[in-house]
Amino acid sequence: MLIDILQAAAAAAAEAAPVNKFGFTEAIKGNLVAQATVVILGIMSFGSFYILFTKLYDQGKILKQGAEVRSSFWRAATLKEGGAKLAKDTAYRQVVDDALEAEAQHAKMTDSLEGHEWMHGSLARSEAAINSRLAGGLPFLATVGATAPFIGLFGTVIGIYRALIAIGLAGSASIDKVAGPVGEALIMTALGLLVAVPAVLAYNWLQSRNKRIGAEINGFATQVLANISSNGAVKPAVAEAAARPAAPAAKK
Repeated sequence: MLIDILQAAAAAAAEAAPVNKFGFTEAIKGNLVAQATVVILGIMSFGSFYILFTKLYDQGKILKQGAEVRSSFWRAATLKEGGAKLAKDTAYRQVVDDALEAEAQHAKMTDSLEGHEWMHGSLARSEAAINSRLAGGLPFLATVGATAPFIGLFGTVIGIYRALIAIGLAGSASIDKVAGPVGEALIMTALGLLVAVPAVLAYNWLQSRNKRIGAEINGFATQVLANISSNGAVKPAVAEAAARPAAPAAKK
């Protein structure tokens, strides 16, 4: 009997409790502009994180291959032999393949200076193609970081406008009339910043990693060009140290 009375009292209290009209769902319910703003910001946020993770994966592969190149590539007898050990469709393999192709066409140059310029230009184009692929998607992050706050601000303006309309219709600025639209305005502002800030941080981080990768690719291309121009005589100091025989131990 006591349990039934308590359950009935709890049910009555729940029915008598006021319904929350100021939550996020209630703020955008029936407001097509707010709903469209949330959808657009959601798409921007999803695209930003998708680009961030895919670019980190691509950059990680290139950095890993760079470490492998520094440790083992220059130990090969020729560029062709070293390039064959690299995975296909990768940045360093592309540089080696383009260099070997340019070397094969070098014999067609009647002027040795023109041949050198041709090889240098071929490697420069290869670097530019790699950097272009690495930069793919970054304009989207820059666009999101620049426009998301203004999209949120647009939702803010609409929310304030609705609050003013509610005040005008009610004839007084009572809290129950303006709390919903003002809350909607604040939510739109927060969503715009929540989308823009990660996009800006991701853009700057990926850009800094791209610069590091570009510098490593440029250094590798320079070493490849020097190796070809010297008929294989010039190699990085690491490779030369690895190929040099160890000095005999001193006798006691």
